[in-house]
Amino acid sequence: MSDYLKQLQSQEQDKAPKKKIFSKIRYDAPVTLTFALLSLGILGLNYLTDGWTNKNLFSVYRSDFSFWWVIRLFGHVLGHMDFAHYVGNMTLFLLLGPQLENRYGSKNLLEMMGIAAVVASVFQMIFFPHTMLLGASGLVFMMIVLTSAVNLKDGGIPLSMILIILIYLGKELWNAFAVEDNISQATHIIGGICGALFGFLYSRDSKLKDSTNMQ
Repeated sequence: MSDYLKQLQSQEQDKAPKKKIFSKIRYDAPVTLTFALLSLGILGLNYLTDGWTNKNLFSVYRSDFSFWWVIRLFGHVLGHMDFAHYVGNMTLFLLLGPQLENRYGSKNLLEMMGIAAVVASVFQMIFFPHTMLLGASGLVFMMIVLTSAVNLKDGGIPLSMILIILIYLGKELWNAFAVEDNISQATHIIGGICGALFGFLYSRDSKLKDSTNMQ
C-alpha cells in the first residue's frame, strides 16, 4: 500500500512542473497572435476547399458591391497562397507585432491594420482590377516602417527611420520598374507609406497627451 502511495506522489510531482510551465505562457499580444492563428486556420481551410475560400473571401479584386466585397476589402490580408507564403509573412509579423502592440496599444494597432488593408484594396481595385491580391506583406512593411518610427515621440526624425524607408521602399520602387509583375511591390510601398504616416500621426497624438498631462 505504501509503495502505491509513493508511486502516486511521484506522478503528481512529475505533473507539477508541467503545470507551472504552462501557467507562465501568456497571450501577450492578442491582435498579433489572433491574426496569425486566423491566417493559419484560413490557409488550412483554403487547402480543404481547393482554393475556394481564398478566391471568394480572402483575396481582393474589382467586383460588384456586396457583403462578400466588404469581407474581401479587409479579409485579403488574412489569405495566403501556401505555407511558404504564410511563413514568410508571419516570421516578421510575429517579431514586430508584439512590440508595436505594446507601444501603441492593441486597439490602435488593429485600426492601423484595418486602414492599411482598405487602402491596399482600393489601390488594387483601381489599378489592377483583374488581378487578385492576398497576403499580409503590406502589413509587414507597414510594421517595419512603424517600428523605426517609435522614437519620433522624443523629437526629430530618427535616422534609422530614414534608412529603413530608403532601403526597403527604395528596393520596392526599383523592383516595381525592373519587374514586370509589380503588384506586390505596389502593396509593399503602400504599406510602408501607411506605416510612416501612422508613425507621425500617433507620435503627434502622444505629444499632445503628454503636454496635456503636464499642465
